[in-house]
Amino acid sequence: MDSLDIRNDTSSADVDLCSSANLAYARPVLDKIADKWTILILTAVSTEPKRFNEIKRQLEITHKALSDALKRMERNGLVTRTVLPTTPIGVEYAITPLGLSLRAPFHALCAWALDNVAAMEQAEARYELAKKSI
Repeated sequence: MDSLDIRNDTSSADVDLCSSANLAYARPVLDKIADKWTILILTAVSTEPKRFNEIKRQLEITHKALSDALKRMERNGLVTRTVLPTTPIGVEYAITPLGLSLRAPFHALCAWALDNVAAMEQAEARYELAKKSI
């Protein structure tokens, strides 16, 4: 696939919104929601609160990675942590309204990924083939 000139492919509102200055300002927030686990964890707790081990099993994530991600997400206001009065003590995580507001963008991103799996695989194959022929 040839490179495309996309400068004329966006509206002026899109260009202003995605200016270098705005992207630099938004980067700290984007870094917090676009890491390896945030999207998957928010998806896991988006329909109902879940216990730590339930999330861990569902996502096949290590204890430390999940613990670190949940602490970061709680600090950023994306999930709440509730200690349950059970023996042994249980902890449950639920999505917040702020976290829930990411559902539509995450859904759009997931739909884009599913729509473009083949195109990206083809691009990767072309790249590898071109790299071998050098």
